[in-house]
This record gives sequence, structure tokens and C-alpha cells, in this order.
Amino acid sequence: MMGAGKTTIGRKLANRLGYGFVDTDALIEQSASQKVSELFASAGEPAFRQLETQVLSQVSIYTNLVVATGGGIIIDQMNWSYLHHGVVIWLDVPIPILVARLSGDSSRPLLKDANLSNKLTELMAKRGDLYAQADIRIEYEGKSVGRTCDRILKAIQASIRPDPKLAVDQIQINQTSINPVSPNI
Repeated sequence: MMGAGKTTIGRKLANRLGYGFVDTDALIEQSASQKVSELFASAGEPAFRQLETQVLSQVSIYTNLVVATGGGIIIDQMNWSYLHHGVVIWLDVPIPILVARLSGDSSRPLLKDANLSNKLTELMAKRGDLYAQADIRIEYEGKSVGRTCDRILKAIQASIRPDPKLAVDQIQINQTSINPVSPNI
């Protein structure tokens, strides 16, 4: 969701990991030679979403890269195939916090001429189930960016190396002695 801190946290997380960092909105602006808000105004949301998918398809092939995306990138099912080239993290921030962060921000085209709280609530109602498909959900706790990165890193580690005590089934392989037979030559 816009205002969740994807760019700020993503940049810090990339630094901690020694990875590169890209923001898809910045790449879209570079590609279109105009701001996202201008692209929305001149070409409309469908054109923006198409360019967003194109940019995501290009960055998804890289490894050792943290990618911050726009909050609406999850709307297009095709984008999920690109997103799942890596670990997808949902920064779940309550609407009142988002309202406080975004009030006075005129650069967000979806918030133009809208009641901020109502629009964010509407967007969350439409997107919440899609956000919930993320590999990892990090709920807002009001902590520093560094602490949030710590929580993300722990969650990633846990998802990659789950606690063996939680394993449902142990797979055992019975080893039998195998005596190779020498071919008669």
C-alpha cells in the first residue's frame, strides 16, 4: 500500500544485505521520461499498469536485488509470476498511520481529489486479499526502519530455514548394503 515505507525500508534492507536496490516507480519515471502522476494524467492508469508490468518483468530476472514496487502492482495476476522470482514481503501498515504519512502528498495520482482515509480504506478492501498472498507479512509496530529490517531478515531466514521441530513428517531413507556386481568380461 502506498505510504507503507517500501522504498525507505527496501533501500535499507538492500544495504544490509549488500544487494542492489531498485524502485519500480523510479524506473517507470525514467522509462516514460515523466513522473508517475504525469503518466497517470496523460496516458491513464491502464498505460501505467502496462509499463509497470514491463519494468517488473525486466527487473525480476536479477538476483541479489531488493525491489520496491508500487502498491497496486499486485492487481495484475501476471505480476505475481514476476514477483515470485523472489521473496514477496507485505508491509502491513494501518490506515490511520498511512493517512498521517500521506496527508499533504500531492504526488499520488490515486489520491487526487479524494478523501484520504476513505480512499485508502477502499484500496485496502480491494487489495487486501492480494496483499495477503505475499510470502511474508510484516505488521506495523511503530519501530525504526532498522528494527523493521531486522524483523524482515528474521522472517526471511525462518521461511528459508524453518524450525526443524515444526516439521510434520521426517523422511527416513533406509540404506541397504549394495554389493556391486562385477560384469564378467
